[in-house]
Amino acid sequence: MTAQGSTSVPRILIVDDQPDIRLMCGVNLQLEGYEVLEAHDDDADLEKDLAERPDLVVLDVMMPGLDGWQFMKEIKGDPTTAEIPIVLLTARVQREDEIRGWLSGAADYLAKPFNPSTLTEVVRRTLLHENEDDRRQRALDKLSIL
Repeated sequence: MTAQGSTSVPRILIVDDQPDIRLMCGVNLQLEGYEVLEAHDDDADLEKDLAERPDLVVLDVMMPGLDGWQFMKEIKGDPTTAEIPIVLLTARVQREDEIRGWLSGAADYLAKPFNPSTLTEVVRRTLLHENEDDRRQRALDKLSIL
């Protein structure tokens, strides 16, 4: 079951400027049975892929064009996409960056380098959360331990 409540295969949008990261994420998520969409930091790609209604976005923070913070702000600011959970995947591991991610509405935060099995577990767990309120509470719980 997807986050939106249908029985179709969950769609995961991977947004990263590095093709090898997109490939590694995509292969591992496809092996878990997810449909995978890929985009880099090009606005046109992102708009097209969001129109495909992904169930979850795996988002790199540091990209040369539209960075992850900007992209996340756009997703969360649009009522048609605001409920899509976002898992941040980034080399930015400073406490301030993680706090910014949680406060910006991230469903989870993974530091690069990462274990692909950890990514699939985070995606699975995030898709099980029923709604944005559950994700907000998880973020608040995470912030309280930072």
